[in-house]
Amino acid sequence: MVFFLIAAYYMPAEDTGVIFQPADQVAMTVIGAFVAGGLLLMARPRVRADSHGIEVRNVITARWYDWADVHGVSFPDGAASARLELPDDEYQSVLAVQDVDRGLAVRHVRTLRTLHRAAVLGE
Repeated sequence: MVFFLIAAYYMPAEDTGVIFQPADQVAMTVIGAFVAGGLLLMARPRVRADSHGIEVRNVITARWYDWADVHGVSFPDGAASARLELPDDEYQSVLAVQDVDRGLAVRHVRTLRTLHRAAVLGE
C-alpha cells in the first residue's frame, strides 16, 4: 500500500512524456488498497475446535462442522494443508494447518484427531 501511495504522489513530478492527472493518482491509490486487501486475505485462515465440533475459516468462507459429520482429519502426502474427511467422499481443506508449519502442523493435526476421537467415541 505504501509503495502505491508513494508512486501516486510522485507520478506527476516525473518527466516521462506522459501527463498524469489527479484521477491517475487516485486510481493508483485504489489499486494499492485492493492489492493490500488481497494480501491480507491470506492471513485470514483459522481453525477452532472443541468437544462439539470444528470451525474452519479459510480465505473467503467459514463453516462449522459437528464432529459427528466429520469422518476424520487427514494430511495426505504431498498436500499443502490438512483436511477434514466428510461424508460422500467430500473434504474441506483446513488452510490454517499447512505443511510449511512442519512440526506445528503435526501437533495441530494430532490435537484435532484427539478431539474428533473423543467426541465420536464419547471419551
